[in-house]
Amino acid sequence: MAKKSWIARNAKRKRTAEKYALKRKELKEAGDYEALQKLPRDASPTRIRQRCSLTGRSRGYVGKFGISRIKFRELASVGKIPGVKKASW
Repeated sequence: MAKKSWIARNAKRKRTAEKYALKRKELKEAGDYEALQKLPRDASPTRIRQRCSLTGRSRGYVGKFGISRIKFRELASVGKIPGVKKASW
């Protein structure tokens, strides 16, 4: 499980990026890069880290399912992810 502070920091970044999304888009279209630099750093969507929705783990993220590889394997083995089963050939 990731530290609560990391999860909270990432959630704050998501909120900030959503808040400034329209303003960033307008400034980029206008070509006003000086005003763009004055926005908060966390307003940039590239600072958002993709994290597992169950554990908060940042590495080994499986984007299609929104969880880490470890939880993906656990849930797939038990059969809790529809349409996913262990391969055998």
